[in-house]
Amino acid sequence: MRAELKPDVIVANGENARAGSGITPDLLKGFLDLGIDAVTLGDHCFREGKILPSLCDAAIPIARPANLSRKAPGKRLLRIPAAGGRTRDLWVFTVLGRIYFPLPADDPFACADDMLAAIPEKNPVVLVEAHMEATSEKAALGKYLDGRVAAVIGTHTHVPTADARVLRGGTAFLTDAGMCGPYDSVIGRNPDHVLKHMTTAIHVPYEMGSGGEAMCGALVEIDEARGLATSIRSFRYDADYAEPPFRSMR
Repeated sequence: MRAELKPDVIVANGENARAGSGITPDLLKGFLDLGIDAVTLGDHCFREGKILPSLCDAAIPIARPANLSRKAPGKRLLRIPAAGGRTRDLWVFTVLGRIYFPLPADDPFACADDMLAAIPEKNPVVLVEAHMEATSEKAALGKYLDGRVAAVIGTHTHVPTADARVLRGGTAFLTDAGMCGPYDSVIGRNPDHVLKHMTTAIHVPYEMGSGGEAMCGALVEIDEARGLATSIRSFRYDADYAEPPFRSMR
């Protein structure tokens, strides 16, 4: 991905990194050591208590959803400083949805307004992650922020969608970037366990699936002067099972 797309900044949602639920400090360090610039979280943000010190450390680029209670610990907004060929900072925040969503959250639309107002920069370059269940809510947020942010990228449903586009106002939008994980599964989980639960109602611990490992995401090109997008494209890179760490899986 680095060789082909040559990204200036990489933002990754890491909330399912710990076997599908939460993230640990060691996993976060692994992401940052790989050169990922910022890590966002979603409804599993507090599933692993050991991550709380990192969430509260201003020097570590990881943030929890902005529209959780203000009493909740952790950063709500990330600033990725200008570097390399970039002349401007990139601001990143995540909002949770409220439709069909398990974790109570405040109004994502009002929260997005508040977050944009809190950025101490005129016409900032902003990436918003829409961590939502309903595609309609993601689309509505994209329309609501069109022309005010560079991109609104959906996550949470784990399945990459084919609707990457730049909206009329100049905001790049994608309903879901898709997961980085095993696609020979039920959204990352062992299908046998999921099917047993769904066909019998018997509780079965959902373990990680395996097979069809792939990394999905989106590349957004941004006009820094305008703070808006010029293009967006989805990508998928399948695992090379001849190379580590996948070689041991076959």
